[in-house]
Amino acid sequence: MAPTRIRTLILAGLVCAIGVRLLLPLFYADIPPLPWTGVPALLILTVAEALSGRNLRARLHGRSQGTPIHPIAVARMAALAKASSLAAAIFAGLSAGFVAYVVGSLDKIAYRADAVVAAGTLAAAIALTVAALYLENSCRVPPSDEEPESTAGAGSPD
Repeated sequence: MAPTRIRTLILAGLVCAIGVRLLLPLFYADIPPLPWTGVPALLILTVAEALSGRNLRARLHGRSQGTPIHPIAVARMAALAKASSLAAAIFAGLSAGFVAYVVGSLDKIAYRADAVVAAGTLAAAIALTVAALYLENSCRVPPSDEEPESTAGAGSPD
């Protein structure tokens, strides 16, 4: 599994932001106010992934006095990190597009309330993206102190 590329996350966020910014004028009047509950949910995930990354890194580098971590658990954490970084980048893009649309009408109460919620969601989504990238980076196994044996002379025909 290849590491997550930052440009992939940026591209996903930009596509979502542009799409929301272009489509929102067509249906903004028909949607309900944005729920504020997305912000704490994203922040809880951010804290959980950051702590998981710190603990996982400590266990992989031998700084923790716990049981050794199973390799499949590390792979699952890496998959979680990749998925949540992409999802958070998409949420950030959606929120950024929403902020870009409502920022021009902050004198209206509904627009202002949606701008606050969308800006909070944007900040929380960026924080989750950073935490997920940290977790993914923490899943990398440190290099071994032992050098692999050379196989230059082994198996050569006579």
